[in-house]
Amino acid sequence: MDSVTRRHFFSRSSLGIGTAALSSLLPTAAEAALPSLPHFAPKAKRVIFLHQSGAPSQMDLFDPKPGLKKLYGTELPSSIRQGQRITGMTSGQSSFPVAPSIFKFAQHGKSGAWLSELLPHTAKIADDITIIKTLNTDAINHDPAITFIQTGSQQPGRPSMGSWVSYGLGSENQNMPAFVVLLSLSNTPINDQPLFSRLWGSGFLPSSYQGVRFRAGSNPVLYLENPPGLESSTRRTMLDSLQELNRMHFDSYGDPEIETRIAQFEMAYRMQTSVPDLMDLSKEPESTFELYGPDSRKPGTYAANCLLARRLAERNVRFIQLYHRGWDQHNELPAHIRMQCRGTDQPSAALITDLKQRGLLEDTLVIWSGEFGRTVYCQGRLTETNYGRDHHPRNFAMWMAGGGIKPGLSIGETDDFSYNITADPVHVHDLQATILHCLGIDHTRLTYQFQGRYFRLTDVHGSVFKKILV
Repeated sequence: MDSVTRRHFFSRSSLGIGTAALSSLLPTAAEAALPSLPHFAPKAKRVIFLHQSGAPSQMDLFDPKPGLKKLYGTELPSSIRQGQRITGMTSGQSSFPVAPSIFKFAQHGKSGAWLSELLPHTAKIADDITIIKTLNTDAINHDPAITFIQTGSQQPGRPSMGSWVSYGLGSENQNMPAFVVLLSLSNTPINDQPLFSRLWGSGFLPSSYQGVRFRAGSNPVLYLENPPGLESSTRRTMLDSLQELNRMHFDSYGDPEIETRIAQFEMAYRMQTSVPDLMDLSKEPESTFELYGPDSRKPGTYAANCLLARRLAERNVRFIQLYHRGWDQHNELPAHIRMQCRGTDQPSAALITDLKQRGLLEDTLVIWSGEFGRTVYCQGRLTETNYGRDHHPRNFAMWMAGGGIKPGLSIGETDDFSYNITADPVHVHDLQATILHCLGIDHTRLTYQFQGRYFRLTDVHGSVFKKILV
């Protein structure tokens, strides 16, 4: 018998069924959790990662430095910069003038968390979240930095965090993907920060573990609907015939991927019912839309995606990744950060409130973070009402809430310029190790052999940050 490559075999046996386009994207019942996982009792069953792409300014949102007002326009001391590298966008500047935040800060909740006036809704959940002011990364430019926080490596090609979690823990809902990705546009004129599909790719893991992107509108998953004129019963017959052919080829070639594809076709068929039900908001009460804000009725907005993230969590989707663009504020930061916060503050807080009132927050880990921070010195021309900030990897702020995280904490200290960490540093690999720990995974033991080496999300680094754990 002539040998047949898998690529040739699947292209010939797809019979034109639209679900073939999903075949490499959907985790299946056949790919359950690894037998040894979880390594210990998890606090979280699922993750919602709200990635703020472009890097929010920590000193304008979470890390107040009131003493900088006296230093307005003065040169950043060399003792603070310490010769640390800067990007090509400001390396040519003749000076690095200090730009204090123009926004007011106040303490909120019993925890007394300091939050910017730009975050009035986050202020209401101050006692439900833990703020970390001392996250730090190795990367200074966007693409390697976002790749690093999502995959554990600055170089493309490694599996994303969601893929690692799907590979290790499998799915709790066989009618939905284990790993779903949602994208929303900027609330500012800045919308040029690219987001590549490799950020939710499976790398060298089997392709079934990569994230499935849900798009806005009536057709959130491409090729899921029946082609015009094709009845569901006819599709069922075609799938049964395809399954029989696949079984014959499996008996001949013994390739385990064939069985995986059979299960994936079946899941795509079931998703024809589960996905429309997920996207149907007609049964949501008016109070839900009031909670998330007026944009929650507009598909594709950050607010709508936060609401959709809650609905995915209700359906036990394992890893929900939301990307929101527009935080790369090199110029006109005060105006643009106001726009961004108007679009994200209420929905982010609403998601925590909604999960909590439904009893889901205790086993759902929610993460709000960018890929790095912003500089204290101004990029471009500094005025009393306007400034820009360049990339800053040395420290940035984020918050976490829910499954396994102590609520109401503010962790970490930075110097008077929010430029260097002075207490409780948390490296990106530490964050990744901590996320896996909340899911019951020892990050040093979740590995995959590839090209003769055992790889893991945290590479050869990372320590669980126990100060924030319940």
